[in-house]
Amino acid sequence: MAEEAKPAQPEEQPKEAEVKKTATPNHIYIGKKPLMTYAMSALIQLAQSGEVVLKARGMVISRAVDVSQIIVKRLGQGAYEIKDVKIDTEQVGSGDTVRNVSTIEIVVGKK
Repeated sequence: MAEEAKPAQPEEQPKEAEVKKTATPNHIYIGKKPLMTYAMSALIQLAQSGEVVLKARGMVISRAVDVSQIIVKRLGQGAYEIKDVKIDTEQVGSGDTVRNVSTIEIVVGKK
């Protein structure tokens, strides 16, 4: 008797290269943590690189503005200033759940 032919096993597809998001070291993404957490983190970054970008979207935009003002007016002792502010809108979601979300980027640097 002839051996039964085994069904050919499909070759494994090579996995797509995982896309790694490399966060720029001087970018701080604002979330729901306390204000001073972000302010102290920004001050550390400013001491190292001289410039930091505060990024926020949606409901935490006001928190990003507060953090930038704390750095410039209180903790920075006049050594830092707001260099640039960018506002934009992103589309979040897919299909029927697409919605627009406002974003802000505040660049704080040495005077």
